[in-house]
Amino acid sequence: MLTNNDILKKLRVALALKDDDIIAILNLVDFKITKSELGAIFRKDDHPNYMPCGDQLLRNFLNGLVVYKRGPMPTSRPASTENKKTKK
Repeated sequence: MLTNNDILKKLRVALALKDDDIIAILNLVDFKITKSELGAIFRKDDHPNYMPCGDQLLRNFLNGLVVYKRGPMPTSRPASTENKKTKK
């Protein structure tokens, strides 16, 4: 079974992300993490300084990754009444 730590590690390798990149991605969604906390997440699970990756961290990383790859979500404009067809 994959843990959140495993998923984050696999994404880091697949996307060739460095620790600074991951911190920047998390900053895009206002989630703060230090380099040492991030290092603890990437340690082996039998290491004394290992820290499990919580659901909130992984969720914020994935949300930040969307912003990082696609750009910020555009502001929605109200629908124009001209484009709406009226039934007759």
